[in-house]
Amino acid sequence: MKNVWEWIVNRIIQLDVNSIQNILPTYHSIDRKGQIQELKQAIYQYRNQLLSDIFSVEISNHSFEKTDFGKPYLIDYPKFHVNHSHSQQHYALASSQQIQDLGVDVEDLDRKVRFEALAKHAFHPQEYQAWQALDFDPTFWFKVWTTKEAILKASGLGIRLSLNELNTGVHVVNDGGISTHPLLGSFAYQNLQLSRVMLTVAWRSELSCKGFAFPQIQIIQHG
Repeated sequence: MKNVWEWIVNRIIQLDVNSIQNILPTYHSIDRKGQIQELKQAIYQYRNQLLSDIFSVEISNHSFEKTDFGKPYLIDYPKFHVNHSHSQQHYALASSQQIQDLGVDVEDLDRKVRFEALAKHAFHPQEYQAWQALDFDPTFWFKVWTTKEAILKASGLGIRLSLNELNTGVHVVNDGGISTHPLLGSFAYQNLQLSRVMLTVAWRSELSCKGFAFPQIQIIQHG
């Protein structure tokens, strides 16, 4: 396994980011259903390739199992935490040897969204008020949305918790923080705006009298 000692000592989260165009340059299917299946296979293959490079062994779909709540993990490396996400245009893989219960979400900032309708359905009242105070800024909307998705993915519970029950506490200026929910526990998160992309990674983080320390986040942009 490459760089594991460095990851353990420095508490590193690695983020591999690439464009969907690089992962799947062309579709062979002409129908939408076939294209969705092609993209799914290409994304899994690319994820496996990235992880194979990290471990220096072949990783395939058969290398994964799922928890009772459906979150994938590596059978032979259960303490290696990994999670991935894709939008229409981008892909992100978060991985760490030490940081527990990772979740990542990526969204294209030029994505067409029914901002108001989704916010009323998914935002916590305090999140909605913060968005309203910023004159319904679309970038802040994506910041809240990706944080919410990343935390729920990190927890492993996913959609079993209503989106509007979770107050992420996303700050209007700062690009990171911590969110606590009685069902989920405490999760820290980091927001990253990369060109036309909003990306958020979240991880389990227990509060103490000393607060909490952010891990080092290494971003590797491929292509």
